[in-house]
Amino acid sequence: MLFTEDFLHYVWKFRLFDRIGLQTDDGEELEILSVGMHNTDAGPDFHNARVRIGETVWAGNVEVHLSASDWQKHGHTTDNAYENVILHVVYRNDVPLVLPNGRKVPTLQLHDRVPDELYNRYHQMVFGNQSIIPCENSIAAIDGLIMHNWLTRVLVERLEKRSTAVIERVALNRGDWEETFYQFLAANFGFKTNALPFELMAMSLPQLTLAKHKNNAMQVEAMIFGQAGFLNDDFQDEYPLKLKKEYDFLQKKYQLKPIEKHLWKFMRLRPQNFPTVRLAQFAALIVQSNHLFSKILEIKDVNALRALFTSVKVNDYWTDHYRFDVLSSKPAAKTLGESSIDILLINTLALFLFSYGKQHQQQYYISRSLKLLENLPAEHNNITEDFVTLGLKINNAFESQALLELRNNYCNYKKCLQCGVGNKILKLG
Repeated sequence: MLFTEDFLHYVWKFRLFDRIGLQTDDGEELEILSVGMHNTDAGPDFHNARVRIGETVWAGNVEVHLSASDWQKHGHTTDNAYENVILHVVYRNDVPLVLPNGRKVPTLQLHDRVPDELYNRYHQMVFGNQSIIPCENSIAAIDGLIMHNWLTRVLVERLEKRSTAVIERVALNRGDWEETFYQFLAANFGFKTNALPFELMAMSLPQLTLAKHKNNAMQVEAMIFGQAGFLNDDFQDEYPLKLKKEYDFLQKKYQLKPIEKHLWKFMRLRPQNFPTVRLAQFAALIVQSNHLFSKILEIKDVNALRALFTSVKVNDYWTDHYRFDVLSSKPAAKTLGESSIDILLINTLALFLFSYGKQHQQQYYISRSLKLLENLPAEHNNITEDFVTLGLKINNAFESQALLELRNNYCNYKKCLQCGVGNKILKLG
């Protein structure tokens, strides 16, 4: 049988072994009162366990190994952190465990006590030939309540991790949530392809500078396109010529340093997703909505949040242009599409509501973040499509975001033993 130490941890943690007639390696009667708290950091594997050996109840730590000799191999003999181990749990007891002070550590051997069917289910999940995820043949049968509870936990894990970057940036911005929101929103306006140059542009152009010109759309557009590096060319059209003239003045006034134009990517993008169009939309949003983050903290209705983006109107020049000086043969309004707005709501607004609530210890904003995701449609991408193929119904962005985290940080690494879904499948078969 191909065991892993993680599997043995799992067996001990959930007591999934035959507990009838337990004895230590010295033949003393053994009763497990508490397996302890699983420790994923350095030190013994389980803290604060309680066991009865003979007539004595012991409290302390439990260490788990595949073989008893692994204690020596792992360097525990000279580590003081392991002096309080009250029980050594092993699959095979190949050598007795005696500490340097002469104390013999009682050992429990689990060989022949782990059910074959449990091991077979584990082996099939972790070492099988599944094409999508380890539990692809069973996940659709999981009870809806169990799935929802686990996805809720996984979603919170995702938001907790992502909020760390937000809070760190707030600190760099000296506690300025508006500036931080502006920078993250800019990055998400670039979506995946142009996220970096968008973020660099925003960081080179403080929101406070733009706010000074909120009543002059041409100047706001000039600074955004100028800082993006798009106003260094010689133009023929009147609109970019005006932008360049405004930018030349404002660049000197604020000592602005633009980013390099070559950072922007146009290849393999549909014209409506060209960075020039996205920059025009971003500029229009800045003109329309000053102190945007403060508004988001106040607005509760998802449709009202959407309206902040649906009502954005770019300069008329972009109706028949996707690039400067290049007339389009197919004029079209350059409004943000519904799916693009939903992505911004998911990746920026929901994240910032969660981060703000976490930083200020206000559950109200955390709950609003989760509620917002519940009221947004599920994302459509390769990962969500895979789960749909396996028989799951994805109802909203709450679930699609959770499934992204599940796939990327559990399924891809075969962390079935740490997964609520995997645990349920292993226990039930």
